[in-house]
Amino acid sequence: MSSDNDKPSDKRAGKRIGIGARPPANPHAEAWIRQGDTTEIPKGDRYTARLTLDVTPAMRARIKVLAFTQGVTVAELLRGLLEREFPENTP
Repeated sequence: MSSDNDKPSDKRAGKRIGIGARPPANPHAEAWIRQGDTTEIPKGDRYTARLTLDVTPAMRARIKVLAFTQGVTVAELLRGLLEREFPENTP
């Protein structure tokens, strides 16, 4: 029979568990991560402004289904739609 002083939580209270050392870096993994740093994205292809638009849940569902059936993301679908409606050379 154990006493109240022998609770498992009391036994662990004084112990500290270290996380351990960081594993050595894999040069192939590091190169793969950095390969994106060398690829220059043309300035016109970067999306830097966020647009928030409130739509009904039903419209959101229709947009998501259409994007899925076309094999694109919702963002890509909407960017294409906006680009067609508001071309860059609009007066």
